[in-house]
Amino acid sequence: MNTYYADLHIHSKYSRATSPECDLIPLHHWAQLKGISVCGTGDCTHPDWSKTLKESLILDQDNGLYTLKPNLRGTLTHQLPESCRAPVHFMLTGEISSIYKRDNQTRKVHSLILLPSLEAAATLNTKLAALGNIFSDGRPILKVDPRNLLEMLLEIDPRCALIPAHIWTPWFSMLGSKSGFDSIEECFGDLTPHIFAVETGLSSDAPMNHRVGFLQKITLVSNSDIHSPARLGRNATRFFGTPSYDNIMAAIKGRAPHLFGGTVDLFPEEGKYYHNGHRSCGVSLTPEQSMACDNLCPACGRMLTIGVLHRVMELAEKHPPLISAKRCPVPPYHHIIPLDELLSHQIGNAITSKRVKAAYLHALATAGPELPLLIDAAAKQLDALNEAGAMIKQVRLGKVHKTPGFDGIYGRIYPQDA
Repeated sequence: MNTYYADLHIHSKYSRATSPECDLIPLHHWAQLKGISVCGTGDCTHPDWSKTLKESLILDQDNGLYTLKPNLRGTLTHQLPESCRAPVHFMLTGEISSIYKRDNQTRKVHSLILLPSLEAAATLNTKLAALGNIFSDGRPILKVDPRNLLEMLLEIDPRCALIPAHIWTPWFSMLGSKSGFDSIEECFGDLTPHIFAVETGLSSDAPMNHRVGFLQKITLVSNSDIHSPARLGRNATRFFGTPSYDNIMAAIKGRAPHLFGGTVDLFPEEGKYYHNGHRSCGVSLTPEQSMACDNLCPACGRMLTIGVLHRVMELAEKHPPLISAKRCPVPPYHHIIPLDELLSHQIGNAITSKRVKAAYLHALATAGPELPLLIDAAAKQLDALNEAGAMIKQVRLGKVHKTPGFDGIYGRIYPQDA
């Protein structure tokens, strides 16, 4: 059975704090290095990026996805190891930042949107432009309730989809501790049946999400939310069969085992909001430690930023698992440490160093693109990578050291000695 990987939540160079390299040709290049078969376009609501997409992409009639025009595809091919050269398709995607009032409370919810065509994206942009400024950022900030955004998408084309993005992030998510809700239904009301998937985000994984009853009934997807092409695929979703818009939608909606292969995540402790904490004081606390001091910073006395683990525990208590783990097993998932981070740890140089970059390309030339190498490669292939292969084996077994992230600071994860 063919296995492929998709990373549908990314950003273009038109989003704030993103690399100018977040353009179609570099994304196409890095998707091949990473082993990503379907890449989101990101930022399809930005007029200038939409123009670029229209000028640079063509529809593949066989699968309903888009590819770079032939004259653009080979631009960086000479820089790719032959083992990584493969087709890359694009899906029309974007992220909307909804900041609005509901029940006398300011809500800040981010939504990942998936669209089947450039025409659907153009219609959406016309509607969104009437609500606010869609030129200012690739991820526009609009006073639109996510429930109404979903209704708008379904009216444009019933094949459109909305997936609540990085659902646990404290500041900007559906279940976030600072501005979110306590359930999907609270957020989407009568349109809840049209929410068939949620995004894990960098600080949670499938087992954490399955502790909450209403999330046992819904598909979990994972994406990188990148601001630089080199970070593509740090989180991704695994699929089986032939890549197509309809197959991906069917896999997400139905969680059919022959189509849906589960999530690929960083260890959640590496995410920026795993623990409770206070960045300015360097304070990182477990939920239990935090509750013991009334969620106040022991250094300065101010309120801590409540992290993902704590928020999961809160909602798991309010919405306990509906079905036992035996009857409702956690969906498939894989934890990874990105290959350049492993090589940086091995070599002792920064991931941006020439030595690490050379080792990275050598590993891909030897054993193929990154995600299949980290997840699917056989032991014999890993043995050919010597120490790097031994580290990958340790990561697969979960034998890693973890320093959890907190209050906007990434955690640090590295393999135990092989």
